[in-house]
Amino acid sequence: MNIRTLSFKGGTHPPHSKEATEKLAVVKAKSPEVVVIPMQQHIGAPCEPIVKVGDEVKVGQKIGEPKGFVSSPVHSSVSGKVIAIEPRLYSGGAKVNCVVIQNDMQDTLSETVKSKGSLETLSADEIKEIIKDSGIVGMGGATFPTHVKLALPPGKTVDTVILNGAECEPYLTSDHRLMVENPQAVVYGLKALMKALNVSKGFIGIENNKPDALEAVYNAAKDEKSIEVVALKTKYPQGAEKQLIYACTGREVPSGGLPADVGVVVNNVGTAAAIAEAINTGMPLVQRIVTVTGKGVKNPQNLLVKIGTSFREVIEQCGGFSGNVGKVIAGGPMMGIAQYSVDIPVIKGTSGILILTEEEAKLPEPSNCIRCGKCVNVCPINLMPLLISSYSLLDRFDKAEEMNAMDCIECGSCSFICPAKRPLVDSIRVAKREITAQRKKAQSK
Repeated sequence: MNIRTLSFKGGTHPPHSKEATEKLAVVKAKSPEVVVIPMQQHIGAPCEPIVKVGDEVKVGQKIGEPKGFVSSPVHSSVSGKVIAIEPRLYSGGAKVNCVVIQNDMQDTLSETVKSKGSLETLSADEIKEIIKDSGIVGMGGATFPTHVKLALPPGKTVDTVILNGAECEPYLTSDHRLMVENPQAVVYGLKALMKALNVSKGFIGIENNKPDALEAVYNAAKDEKSIEVVALKTKYPQGAEKQLIYACTGREVPSGGLPADVGVVVNNVGTAAAIAEAINTGMPLVQRIVTVTGKGVKNPQNLLVKIGTSFREVIEQCGGFSGNVGKVIAGGPMMGIAQYSVDIPVIKGTSGILILTEEEAKLPEPSNCIRCGKCVNVCPINLMPLLISSYSLLDRFDKAEEMNAMDCIECGSCSFICPAKRPLVDSIRVAKREITAQRKKAQSK
């Protein structure tokens, strides 16, 4: 294989901790008796339920209608009867309106689930409409509606689409296994995105600690002259949008800017595969691969899980908890969100469920900053985390904003490297929330 190896400035090297699942093929999870499907599984406005209690629904049937441009429809992952529509807890920590469906175990498909044609016959606008109607969002965890990314603002043009196959977050292997087992879908989805945006250059970036994925995707794309598969140096956060753009193209997204400002659109490999599925079979986004791993679970696995399945059921299918569990995280250890209940549903952005033991989850006591500068050296955005954090802890959010706190991508590299174990990324997150709230308050006056 003739593959270039690329990278970015900054970053760090946390233990990748992927050994438990990186060689395990994806297994289809057992269908749950009940699914709880949130009406908000995406950044933006929540959906409005378009079914009512007592209705019979089918797999792939739309059950949530978007109520805004930045939103995405929601579909049923099972066939059966709607038994409740009510607020339920989900992984974001709040309660959101959910459609609760009793599974009849028949997997009866909606009449809308049928092939949409081929890339050769579909127009760019038709591809965008399929993506929108299929409820496809960013599946790397951000869950930004994909059709919104493709609706470029006036005056913006792009010439490149990049697929993120880095999966730099420790423990997670869902994207890795997708690329090994179904690389054709990844390439097909990229070609669909390129046609939708009328661009002639595509990249698929994969960290070089995944040689089997690199080989599989390279072989799947070798006849595509406009697509380049590139190896990325194994370094966290190589999969962050701005860092991936810089590694592949050498372009720097300006402070406060978007990828489109430098002519690029970035999507996850899982998103591309979901697009391929939507075009070829008509199936909207109703299931996803979830890595269930960590020392706190008996049998780590990569599972293909129906949206709405509870964390509890998914963990039980992996043998249940092992030992004294200290923390359950939706996602990975660097950017994931710790949960206080496992009675929450898998959603479109659930790339992993990480179960840590009490010993692993114990947080060290922070000490005073020793001004070593390590957090500055590893920051991939070239910020000064120690100063932003200090201002945040003093409630000096105006000063934190002056230090470009809003540019922080919350990757956690600074907290990981800090020898004093300061709560750097946590305090910066607080600053960003306060700055955003103050901006909204000022706009409302």
